[in-house]
Amino acid sequence: MFDYEELSAALISGKAPVVKELTTKALDSGETPQDILNKGLVAGMSVVGEKFKNNEFYVPEVLIAARAMKGAMEILKPKLAETGVQPIAKAAIGTVQGDLHDIGKNLVAMMMEGAGFEVIDLGVDVKAERFVQAAKESGATLIMLSALLTTTMPAMKDTIQALKDAGLRKGVFVMIGGAPVTQSYADEIGANGYSPDAASAVDKARELLKL
Repeated sequence: MFDYEELSAALISGKAPVVKELTTKALDSGETPQDILNKGLVAGMSVVGEKFKNNEFYVPEVLIAARAMKGAMEILKPKLAETGVQPIAKAAIGTVQGDLHDIGKNLVAMMMEGAGFEVIDLGVDVKAERFVQAAKESGATLIMLSALLTTTMPAMKDTIQALKDAGLRKGVFVMIGGAPVTQSYADEIGANGYSPDAASAVDKARELLKL
C-alpha cells in the first residue's frame, strides 16, 4: 500500500525531488493518477493553504510547495489525460491591463491547480478583450482578475463590462483580488467574489461554482 501521507508531507516541506520520486513510485506501484492527485498532492496543498491562512506559512514556503506540486503534475498530467480525468472546473487568470505584478497571481494559479482546477494563465498586463477571448475559447467558467496598483483597478471594471458586452456574464463568474482590492470594490463593480489571499481564493472559487 502506497503511503500518501509521505507524499503529502514531502509536498508540504517543498521537497521537489522527493515529490517527483514518490509520484513516479506511486504510479509504478499501480496507484491511479487520480488517487495520487487527490490523496497525495491536493491533500498536501490543502494543508499548505491552511498554514498560509493561519500565518504559519508565508509566500516563500507556499511558492516552494507549489513548485514541488508543479514538478509532480508534469509527470501526472499525461497520465490523467489518458484516463480521461477531467479538472473540477476551468479558470482563466491574469493581472489586468497596465499592471505587471505577478507574484500574487502566480500564487493563486498554483493554489487553484493544486485544488484540481485547470488554470489558463494569461500573464500580466492583460487587456479586457483577452479575458473575453479566453472565456470564449477555453470555456472557463471562472475569470480571476488581479491588480496590485490602485491605478489599474478600473481595468477590472472594464473587463467585467467587456464580458457583459460579449454576452458572457451569465455563465461566467468573476473573482478579483490584490493588495488594494476590497470586498466593497468587488460589490461596486459587480464582481461575483473577492479574495484577500491565495488560499481563500480556492475556497471562494469552490463556493461560487458550488463544488
